[in-house]
Amino acid sequence: MTAIVLNAPYPVKQRLLQNLRRCRAAGTRQRYLIVVNLLNKRSVPVTAAVLHVHPTTVYRVAGRFRAYGEAGLCDGRADNGVEKLSEHYLKELDRVVRGSPQDYGWHRPTWTRELLVETLVRQTGVRVHPATLSRALAQIKARRGRPKPTVGCPWPKAAKTRRLNRIARLLAGLPRRERAFYEDEVDIHLNPKVGLDWMGRGQQKEVLTPGQNVKRYLAGALDVRSGVVTWVEGERKTSYLFLDLLDKLVKEYEDAPRLHLVLDNYRIHSSTIVLAALGGYLAGRVVLHFLPPYCPDHNRIERIWQDLHANVTRNHRCRDMATLMRNVRYYLRKRNRRKQRQQVA
Repeated sequence: MTAIVLNAPYPVKQRLLQNLRRCRAAGTRQRYLIVVNLLNKRSVPVTAAVLHVHPTTVYRVAGRFRAYGEAGLCDGRADNGVEKLSEHYLKELDRVVRGSPQDYGWHRPTWTRELLVETLVRQTGVRVHPATLSRALAQIKARRGRPKPTVGCPWPKAAKTRRLNRIARLLAGLPRRERAFYEDEVDIHLNPKVGLDWMGRGQQKEVLTPGQNVKRYLAGALDVRSGVVTWVEGERKTSYLFLDLLDKLVKEYEDAPRLHLVLDNYRIHSSTIVLAALGGYLAGRVVLHFLPPYCPDHNRIERIWQDLHANVTRNHRCRDMATLMRNVRYYLRKRNRRKQRQQVA
């Protein structure tokens, strides 16, 4: 290819520089930069190297500038017709991707770009390339993620709603001296939970496991007002672990005339010894409010346990349970101190 020499009067150069500063489209801005570099007597190889483009791109842009002037730097796709990724198309894509392919007559249970293209052709009559669909998915902020396994609540919807509303009213109108908590248990395994992590190219990190698993259990209560977590530890998840937590709450909040616990229907929460304690030495001090079955999203302490796994137990390298439990305690105490500082501030 021959060398390119571009010449333009000084006013034209100034106008190009002004329009370059105003330009926000990345492609058009790059074409302006190519022409400005050539007008400043930079060679094609140097211009290509500085702007990280192929030399043929420099030749093509220079040819369009010679033929059409500054108008040749505009995006030539402006005259291609109506934009396929219209607002209607993006809304329809957002609605489709929130469902399952089986909702639209396909046998496959998960979406691919090609399957989305074919479904959107049926819904809108517009066909786009899979690469264009990737841009559309980015525009609606769709993402590939891991679905959450759930179990449907067996209660009628009205009964479930009544129970949740009753708990919400309790927490909203809680007397000043009384305290309310979200309660739940969590399992701590010496065999680490394996989760996603960043890795270098060509690398697959390894998570060493001790072989024989060892377990510990926490029973925790999240204070609705302060966000502080009170917990007890045990080697077995039994009613005695739950009673240990109740005893600790009663001791820590001895000034509160009544403690309300929002919790699930796990059997250790309503066993014979728990009912005997609630009717005996805990009578009038502790009241249990059971959530509808299979409604973990309405128990706020579940998120604390998720954060605990993310920050401590997932992909951990502890070789013994004592070290792992020290890390668990450190995380929970640090979190409580942060919540207490936030309350003071």
